[in-house]
Amino acid sequence: QVQLVESGGGIVQPGGSLNLSCVISGSELAKYSVDWYRQPPGEQRDLIATSTKGGREMYMMSVKGRFTVSRDNTKNTVYLHMTKVKYTDAGVYYCKAEGEAGDFWGVGTLVTVSS
Repeated sequence: QVQLVESGGGIVQPGGSLNLSCVISGSELAKYSVDWYRQPPGEQRDLIATSTKGGREMYMMSVKGRFTVSRDNTKNTVYLHMTKVKYTDAGVYYCKAEGEAGDFWGVGTLVTVSS
């Protein structure tokens, strides 16, 4: 059974940085593209970044130039490095793995932006 667990959330000041991790178990990360989603309080869950199986990175305009997604297939882990954090970046961050075996979601990690 494929499981994803996010970590690294917490309180960050505006303009600060935070690193999130998404660990995959039950399968090999190399078989999956992984998306990062953000869900602000009371709003919908939106895609913000993707790490493809082939190693490509894609970003939505809201985070482009500030966030970086990367992966370490040997550690079965995908990372989201957040910089220049804004108040609008607050919310629950989820990772989703997409592959031939299906789509799998993590339970999320909360990012709070506060001065």
